[in-house]
Amino acid sequence: MTHFTLNAGSGEEGGEIADALKELEMWKGKVDEATGVKADLALEATKQEEAKTKANKDMNAALEQQNKYQEECNKATFAIEGDILRLQKENKHLMDRLSGRKDALDLKRTRVDQLTEQLKFSANVPDIKLKFSEVLKEEEDSEVGEHISGYHTITERPTTVLTGGQALITFEEKKVASQILRMAKCPVPVEKDTLDVIPKRLTLGSAVKFGIQLDVSKKALKFSGVRSAMSQEAIRGHLESSFSRPSRGGGEVERVDYDPDTGTGKVTFLNTGVAERLALIGMYSVDLDAHVTIKVEHVLQYHLEGFQAFCGAPERTVLLDKIRDVEDEEDMADILEIFFQKQTNSGGEIESIKYISRGKELLALFDVI
Repeated sequence: MTHFTLNAGSGEEGGEIADALKELEMWKGKVDEATGVKADLALEATKQEEAKTKANKDMNAALEQQNKYQEECNKATFAIEGDILRLQKENKHLMDRLSGRKDALDLKRTRVDQLTEQLKFSANVPDIKLKFSEVLKEEEDSEVGEHISGYHTITERPTTVLTGGQALITFEEKKVASQILRMAKCPVPVEKDTLDVIPKRLTLGSAVKFGIQLDVSKKALKFSGVRSAMSQEAIRGHLESSFSRPSRGGGEVERVDYDPDTGTGKVTFLNTGVAERLALIGMYSVDLDAHVTIKVEHVLQYHLEGFQAFCGAPERTVLLDKIRDVEDEEDMADILEIFFQKQTNSGGEIESIKYISRGKELLALFDVI
């Protein structure tokens, strides 16, 4: 270090030197102060750098954790979407199966309705008093359970055609109808006019009544529409093979009968239930020269019993003819009913009456007693 020696000179120069020294001391203090501030700032900067480094490290760790969670979430989402897709496919498969079952059910219901319409009949069943005597034991028979049997009574009701200007009147007593029929004409008053109504005996057409014993096979099935260039034995073999397939609704076949001239035949299954099920569908697929759909139906056996014929005339009903339309149908029926109820006109209590105006026709049905 260089040392300077200051010699006091004149008084004015000594004062300037003193001021310069004071100023120098002042700047030294400021330099020391600035050095301390600089050191503090450097220390603060170091601390901030360390904090920044730690924050970056924490942020990187948080990002890694977030990426890990995101990857796990993506895996879980992918698995859930896969389950949803699988469930949707299963649901579609089940819906398709349900739709197929519904179509089959509708087809069976349609067939049941058709059979119901075919087997409808009209019959009067009389009241019969029954007395229980004993329980009958069924005889053992290999054929029991192979047929659905039923007995039906068919009654044709007698009819007549009522034309315009005619009426049918039914009295409660036969003698009243007889009294009216003995009259040549009946003068029916209508306001200021009189209708000369002609009573006639009613003649009905013939009618019949008979019973039908019907047996429906539970094992056999008729088919039609089988045409092929193959031999008869080959066709029979293909038919037996086709009807034996459970995937098409078939079952184990006992025998197949086939007529090549008509293309029809009969297949008999070993067990019951198959023929009934296929007959309700009405169609079946078989493999011949190609894939062919043929018609199938029940095997029915029936015969008639107790045939009876009826003819004659009703004793309490009279045909009224030559009636002019002076009122509408309802009013004319009321006028005729009032006239023929009076005993002074040889009438009596009326059970029913029906009048038809001119230009119309009506089919009247009668019960067989």
